[in-house]
Amino acid sequence: MAIYTKDILNFVSKLTPRRLWNAGKLLSSYYVTKWTGKAIQWGLPMTISIEPTTACNLRCPECPSGLRAFSRPTGNLKQDFFRKTIDELHKQLIYLIFYFQGEPYINPGFLDMVKYAKDKGIYTITSTNGHFLNDANAKKTIESGLDRMIISVDGTTQETYENYRKEGNLDSVLQGARNIVKWKKEMNSATPHTIFQFLVVKPNEHQIDEIYKLAEEIGIDEVKLKTAQVYEYEKGNDLIPTIEKYSRYKKNSDGTYSVKNKLLNHCWKLWHACVITWDGLVVPCCFDKDATHRLGDMKEKPFKEIWQGEDYDRFRKQLLKGRDQIDICKNCTEGCKVWA
Repeated sequence: MAIYTKDILNFVSKLTPRRLWNAGKLLSSYYVTKWTGKAIQWGLPMTISIEPTTACNLRCPECPSGLRAFSRPTGNLKQDFFRKTIDELHKQLIYLIFYFQGEPYINPGFLDMVKYAKDKGIYTITSTNGHFLNDANAKKTIESGLDRMIISVDGTTQETYENYRKEGNLDSVLQGARNIVKWKKEMNSATPHTIFQFLVVKPNEHQIDEIYKLAEEIGIDEVKLKTAQVYEYEKGNDLIPTIEKYSRYKKNSDGTYSVKNKLLNHCWKLWHACVITWDGLVVPCCFDKDATHRLGDMKEKPFKEIWQGEDYDRFRKQLLKGRDQIDICKNCTEGCKVWA
């Protein structure tokens, strides 16, 4: 409980009056939109996911980075563009997610960018496959001030782990986690709050209890079980768990599968958050993995103009008319949850 309290207090410490006022405007405009059916938007995003890179060392079967299946170019986020973006948004921004596609640590300037955001008083998060957490990188991670680290550990044995994390090495990941825990202790640092994220799929669902034991043994702060998104689910998929509560999909009477989400025609994420790709494209959320819904380009316009512009307004209105008609929304389970 003390670990969670430290993380909560750390997060609360970022809540300046200006950021709280902005968050209040976002929340109120979201509910006014729900009540009136009109796309009303006040404030600037309090959450942004920014993409350090599209490159990845693994070959995960349901990931565009792993499949090398992007139609957009692969590249690394440049530090000067990142600093310019943060300078524009940091006064309203509460937390920043250093992840969209790819493995963040492949970008050589990643931890320098974390430190820049941290120095602006933003709560910083990243998600990593854990293969680059050697001793030096682990130490530099603590020094950067990163607030939260999600490490993907989708199996407690190599055989199970590599069933999804193709070309991954579980021993390397676990050693990386130990390196982070070691340097946190040596530097007497409460951050980053560490999480083992366990993507529940059929091949690993029998190891759910074991991931909790493994996390406790290493000294990881928390375990999160995540449901898996799969692209081809209608006729079933070998990755869909048999444990119902860990599946995004339900089996119908005719043997086909469908998404459990009711796809209500509103979405909190579209009001308080967005994604910025490594090359400056602004897209609505993390489900738009190939950046097909491009609502603006920061190489051409300041972010505020994009956020309040015609393309964003048109997309919000489209969602209010029929969320089930937007491709990236059809496989989503999170968008309607406030504070999701």
